[in-house]
Amino acid sequence: MILSAETHEKIREEISHFPHARGALLQALHFALQERGRFDKEVFAEIGQFFAMRPDEVAEVVSFYSLFNQPRAQAVVQVCTNLPCCLKGARGIVRELEQRLGIKAGTATPDGRFALEEVECLGSCATAPVVQVNLNPYLENVTAEYLATILDSPEVALAARRPAPIISTVPPGVEGYLLPPDGERWLSLDDYKRHGGYQAIVKAGQMTPKEIATLVRDSGLRGRGGAGFATGVKWGFMPPPDGGPRYLAVNADESEPGTFKDRQIMERNPHQFIEGVMICSMAIEAVAAFIYVRGEYSECYRLVRDAIRECYNAGMLGEHALGFNRRFDMHIQRGAGAYICGEESGMLESMEGKKGQPRKRPPFPAVRGLWERPTTVDNCETVSHVPAIVLRGADWFKAEGAKNSSGHTLFGVSGHVKRPGIFELRLGVKMRDLIYNYAGGLEEGRSVKAVIPGGISMPILRGDQIDVAVDHESLRTVNSLLGTAGVIVMDDRTCLVRVALVAARFFDHESCGQCTQCREGTGWIYHTLQRIERGQGVKRDLEVLADCCNFMDGKCICALADGASWSARAFFTQFRDDFEAHVAAGKCPFPESFEV
Repeated sequence: MILSAETHEKIREEISHFPHARGALLQALHFALQERGRFDKEVFAEIGQFFAMRPDEVAEVVSFYSLFNQPRAQAVVQVCTNLPCCLKGARGIVRELEQRLGIKAGTATPDGRFALEEVECLGSCATAPVVQVNLNPYLENVTAEYLATILDSPEVALAARRPAPIISTVPPGVEGYLLPPDGERWLSLDDYKRHGGYQAIVKAGQMTPKEIATLVRDSGLRGRGGAGFATGVKWGFMPPPDGGPRYLAVNADESEPGTFKDRQIMERNPHQFIEGVMICSMAIEAVAAFIYVRGEYSECYRLVRDAIRECYNAGMLGEHALGFNRRFDMHIQRGAGAYICGEESGMLESMEGKKGQPRKRPPFPAVRGLWERPTTVDNCETVSHVPAIVLRGADWFKAEGAKNSSGHTLFGVSGHVKRPGIFELRLGVKMRDLIYNYAGGLEEGRSVKAVIPGGISMPILRGDQIDVAVDHESLRTVNSLLGTAGVIVMDDRTCLVRVALVAARFFDHESCGQCTQCREGTGWIYHTLQRIERGQGVKRDLEVLADCCNFMDGKCICALADGASWSARAFFTQFRDDFEAHVAAGKCPFPESFEV
């Protein structure tokens, strides 16, 4: 036996939460990696025995996930190098660590004590630069000088802790309902109940499932995961009960660069999230809910798991769940590093213990989702709105936002602003107010050159377009989308070719490779932009980029290729002068821009 008896027992306990054992596979792999520090064929064989899988089948799943495929070392120092962190000097951090450790990023020291890895967005964009050692809590707002103090030994690096700053606020004049006020954290069941928690599920328990769904539909709540689809309408896609199980799958795999809102809910108000999950499950008549949280979010995973356990211990989940008058179960699953698992069907595949490759549709999840059963997929923030809607009503919620964009959302602002963070505000706030009134504006003498309004896949805006209202319909008038409301601000020093390059690198890295157009197109865009940024581009490259985007858009199983093409096309349409200047000068003409 390679793994300890304790790890075997933890795997068996995890399996007990699922209708099919393989749902526990990713967590079993996390347990094995935590104990052994590496994978080999013996571990694959032993893990496979729990799930009736051959060793090569386990190895195939492992090969898909970045957290299972890092350099082998006692302490793996991971530096986020996506756009918000790059804007704050992440490349300088990597360079300094390379010099101190005597290795290049992506490799380990010969003695196996340290490894250095550049990683894509860690979902803490307002506290950039961000570092994670193994899967420990994040080290945020780091400097090269601070990191030098933790490199004495792997033990020191693994013990390093920096308290997570409170970066999410409810600004004055806003009656918040998603975030606790004044930097508070309502982590325990008693904390949440003292502030009115779990009253909404009691009220919902006095309504029929159809009445709950109608209330949410009438409120105008739209999904906060990026697509913005009407939540109550989505619930109505579930077929009538047939006597078999039905599920809610909750997407907390927050991996879109510039997006860090769900983490704030899970780390500051986990019970409101859980109450929202319960009410949504009641509306669709689900027997269980499964929450999928990104693997890097170690604190979110711990806090939500502990909150769920509190609810079970209090009798609010399980045999006689609060408000249900029947059995209802909830469990949290941990991903392993794959942006594509934020796509709903890729997430379902991962939840079932497979590679997270999106499914062809139809059938859609409402017809055949988790374990071939009807399933609704909702985002973490989306369900967190539902308790307030149940308590205060549809008309109140509609009045809190803009036309066709009801309610509040958590706007995440990062990049070149003085006060980056999360702000709970009504939809429809002006982009200019978001940047200057809430996020503190830019450095003295600097102006806004560009803004990405909703995560890196949303088309970029120019600085002269920031008087637009930030809601679903208004952003369409300037050829962009709200997405996840993750706003990345860039000042007039910024090279937009470099911004486009960082975005393209992300999509190339995160494509699952299933569709030819996506697999080849994301790579083609990235390598073409690399050539332009290095001063080796030619005028024809811009036309090639446009052709490549047309080749990808709307041609693939999921929307990753769409996001990659929207992003790239907007960069060279909105900022063509930057691209042409690179080609003409044979080098980057913005000497003060961030490094790549």
